[in-house]
Amino acid sequence: MEFPRPRRLRRALLAAAAFTALAALAPGAVAVAPSGLPSPEQGLNLLVVGIDSRKGVTGEEKERFRLGGQECDCTDVIMLVHVSAENDRISVVSLPRDSLTAFPDQHRDRRTGKLHAAHPAKINSAWAEGGSSFAVETVESMTGLPVHRYLEIDFRRFMDTVDRLDGGVPVCTAEPLKDLVTGIDLQPGTKRVAGGEALQYVRSRRADGQMDFGRIQKQQKFVANTLERLREGVLDDPEALLDFAATLRGTGAVERGITATELLTLAGRLKDLPPDRTEFSTVPVRGFNPNIAGVGSTLAWDEKGAAEVFGRLREDRPLPEAGAVAPSEIPVGTYRPTPGSSLICP
Repeated sequence: MEFPRPRRLRRALLAAAAFTALAALAPGAVAVAPSGLPSPEQGLNLLVVGIDSRKGVTGEEKERFRLGGQECDCTDVIMLVHVSAENDRISVVSLPRDSLTAFPDQHRDRRTGKLHAAHPAKINSAWAEGGSSFAVETVESMTGLPVHRYLEIDFRRFMDTVDRLDGGVPVCTAEPLKDLVTGIDLQPGTKRVAGGEALQYVRSRRADGQMDFGRIQKQQKFVANTLERLREGVLDDPEALLDFAATLRGTGAVERGITATELLTLAGRLKDLPPDRTEFSTVPVRGFNPNIAGVGSTLAWDEKGAAEVFGRLREDRPLPEAGAVAPSEIPVGTYRPTPGSSLICP
């Protein structure tokens, strides 16, 4: 009898695991799939954060992709992803990293073990002070929404995940994009980028004069185009899909962390969802706050507009239209929900 070689055996197991997870999405599946991924009656909320960490990045990559400098170990990307209960809509709301919040009294610093008194802070420092659990608690406190699952991605994992997509991910621009800090240099048109250049693109905030809001828009465009790339065959290839999910998820233990199998389950639920059933926005902001000692420049949310946005998600409804929220004092920060179909590169 001939036994499978290790590589063949691994491929068989990967395929079996993927098919098992995707099978849970067949019509009539129970409310909680075998993977354990919850299916709340009011939809699933996934918090996705990008960590400014260069762990595992080589010296050559740091030089080539302009990744030098001091890492902040903070969340420079914060996206709250809402998947409707019927799996027929995705709403993505970005929370700017400089949003002002207030940390509660007696929260423990993960770096020093010390307890902090209550103090004002930027939302992106929640992870630095309290780790993933505190980041989740902070977002829940500010939005009033439960976070059911959590996914964090550092520089290394981001680059490796993009490189799992053969040919990379398309990015497009109508105007030249050149950022001396990140090193991105794009001419008008569409270009496919691999992991390192993709990281330069999503980190760029000095190329278009739109500050962090421009960077958020690039991040949202990149997510929309990555989803489109997945639809171009990866979702129909169980082994490739599991490899992509495992790379994206990584191996770190985090509170409420989504698993690779749960990512497969989610992919199966949303496999046939067209781009025009996704919507992207940034939380409504009023303007800049006065500088705060020890905190610096921060953004103030438009409390009424933010309540409207998160109220819609709580009710599992589409995001409010742009006219339903007052304009921001920062023109580039004015609330403008965008359908994912309009973000797909030609």
